[in-house]
Amino acid sequence: MKEKKRKGKICKHTSFILLFALIKYELDKLGVFMDTFSYILICIVVFIVFVCIKSKHDKNEIYARYQYKNEKEWGQVPLTTYTQEKFQAIKEYYLANRGNYDVDDITWNDVDMDTIYMLMNNTQSSMGEDYLYATLRKLEMSEEKLQERERLISFFQNNPGERDKLQVEFRFMGKLKNLSLYKYINTTESIPTHNPIASIFMASVLVLSLVLMGLSCVTSIPAIYGVVMFVCSVVNNIIHYFHRKAKIEKYFSVFMYIIRVLDGAKSIQKLSIPKLQKYFMRLQEITKMFADFERGSFIVFFDNKAQGSFFDMFLDYFRMLFHIDLIKFDFMVKKVHEKRKELNEIYEILGLLDAMIAVASFRTLFEDRYCVPELSKDNKPIFDMIAGTHPLIDNPVANSIRTSGSILITGSNASGKSTFIKTAAINGILAQTVHTALATRYQASYFKIYSSMALRDDLQSNESYYIVEIKSLKRILEQVNTDIPTLCFVDEVLRGTNTLERIAASSYILKSLGESNAICFAATHDLELAHILQKYYENYHFEEQVENNDIIFDYSLRKGKAMTRNAIKLLGIMGYDKKIIESSEKLANDFQKNGVWEQI
Repeated sequence: MKEKKRKGKICKHTSFILLFALIKYELDKLGVFMDTFSYILICIVVFIVFVCIKSKHDKNEIYARYQYKNEKEWGQVPLTTYTQEKFQAIKEYYLANRGNYDVDDITWNDVDMDTIYMLMNNTQSSMGEDYLYATLRKLEMSEEKLQERERLISFFQNNPGERDKLQVEFRFMGKLKNLSLYKYINTTESIPTHNPIASIFMASVLVLSLVLMGLSCVTSIPAIYGVVMFVCSVVNNIIHYFHRKAKIEKYFSVFMYIIRVLDGAKSIQKLSIPKLQKYFMRLQEITKMFADFERGSFIVFFDNKAQGSFFDMFLDYFRMLFHIDLIKFDFMVKKVHEKRKELNEIYEILGLLDAMIAVASFRTLFEDRYCVPELSKDNKPIFDMIAGTHPLIDNPVANSIRTSGSILITGSNASGKSTFIKTAAINGILAQTVHTALATRYQASYFKIYSSMALRDDLQSNESYYIVEIKSLKRILEQVNTDIPTLCFVDEVLRGTNTLERIAASSYILKSLGESNAICFAATHDLELAHILQKYYENYHFEEQVENNDIIFDYSLRKGKAMTRNAIKLLGIMGYDKKIIESSEKLANDFQKNGVWEQI
């Protein structure tokens, strides 16, 4: 990529030289001879006209290409590559703005919300993808905020023309690579300090050398003084330029992006979209505050919407010699520090709009499987999901559940227990964040949502699986209260210990959740729990059929507890010795009959 950019730059530099040579050739051919100053003046005028025409043409071409991309990518799975650094940059906005009812890291990882975020992230700007991630992490308890999100999402679904205009502007803004705009906006005090007077002095010396060379033509001052001063000044200015630029390069990229965002905000506020007028009016008020911030940025960051223009190449030399971008940068740092609150407000307005467009695209992707949730603040919590599906499964089996209390789900491995409770958890999170559920109907209370499912040993803190598991369950028990109901999901509670203690301890942990202000979905292999907890949990199960030496799952949720045991039969299907199968069956049957394990 760097090699390609380098070759492009060389090509533009060559074109620049050829343009001037062509002008001189044409003038000579016409027999027009003039002094050097007049020749240079004509070349500059022709060059400026050429740049204006070229820039306009490039911008129109880019606009058409962006419109085509909008149409092609709408309602599709985004093809974005994520690195660890990229994800960390995306998280910065959320980490700085945590709420009281967030989806914590354990729950987020249990239901693989990173993948669901990537499936939904059809945003076009850094603000949009950061805001979308934060939205999915923060459960909303305010009906007013969710209804406003619904208004925006529905508007973008039903008005492709207006949506397309906004998306084009967001595409012009683009995304920062592995850098967090929010982080850098709010940490300007960490930028290496620099006195702009030094740059102004070096630029002044260079101008003075040019004046001396000019005076040598009309006075007796030797030209050598001006030439030596000019050469030394050029070398010194370039060295200092790159030395300073190396220290602030990553900040420089962010500030270039801020200019692009302000430019985009001004373009957006000019769009005729009455339904978004309150956002546009606020953008207009704030961007006016940054008039002096943008003033002069045309020279520093020329044509952000058509990067790599000829004029920008010409300015490369001007920047290196006169440090205009560094001087401007020092002013910008001060301005961002002073207007941090207003800049963050622009960030959040644009982030909200871009993120809600992405949610609208997500709905289009699942147009036959989603519904608008109905949420309520009832005295008794409810959870009603009809034909709920998992977003990461192609052709999923839909399942329904209606309950105002906790449920216990039994069944064999791979029958669908874990997938079902993850489906319920994901829909609970999506309903209270992006006001969307993958179901025919979703009616539920406003919940705090927690899970304890895909745990693992913590090698860094030298904790066993069992220790990690009991800590995970304890965090759920500690936050249950009477103010806001809890929706929690537990898969194979206390699987990290022996059968006897697991059943005894998990019975009372689940009982505690079952009799509190919570709805708990618990999946287990232990059929004993279905009997022990029948006063506190309603029983459901998944089952399978063994036919023609094959096991068939239908992944459908059924009422009642599981009545079949197929784990030993699976050994037979997998080719285990017949003697092992028969002996295992006998031992299991004897235990069921007598309640005591026999020695073998």
